[in-house]
Amino acid sequence: MNGTFYCNKCGAPNPANAQFCSRCGASVAVAATPVYVTQGGSAPAPIMAAVTPRYGGFWIRVVAAIIDWVLIRIVIFPLTAVFGGLGLVGSMTSPFPHAAMHFFGGGLVFILAIAGNWLYEAFMLSSSYQATLGKMIFGMRVTDLFGNRISFARATGRHFAKILSGMLLCIGFIMVAFTERKQGLHDMIAGTLVPIR
Repeated sequence: MNGTFYCNKCGAPNPANAQFCSRCGASVAVAATPVYVTQGGSAPAPIMAAVTPRYGGFWIRVVAAIIDWVLIRIVIFPLTAVFGGLGLVGSMTSPFPHAAMHFFGGGLVFILAIAGNWLYEAFMLSSSYQATLGKMIFGMRVTDLFGNRISFARATGRHFAKILSGMLLCIGFIMVAFTERKQGLHDMIAGTLVPIR
């Protein structure tokens, strides 16, 4: 279908192929029986029914995050074991200061964990899957406010915005349970939603 339609929730004009309203973000779907309205001699315009989408709530997202955390640890465990072991052995046998060898072991393990979390989440959310494996299990995906796939840069911003969500007793994460579209602080900062398919 070509042309535009008007959101049933806020009345804003949108392209016919839009999944979400460009003004209010409401999910839109073609009504079972399209209704056409003629205004002032203009061509009939179809009215689309605004369907309230379901979003991933607090607890389902917590479980998805735990699954992702376990999967990442399984993947990076061999590397962290190697670097951690080399750091430990090196600190016992090396003539270099112990601090340097501890950095080689513990510091690289820390860097691998940070980089692994970031790259996993950013690549998965910006891919055609639009979700990490934990989110996919529960049928969730991460989109922008209009239902489109997010870029790697936006996924990166969302990932590091979680640091702010974690501050002050994780209030930024708890916000998911109380906001209308189940957005945490990191979602609001990055302009993302977590709808359920």
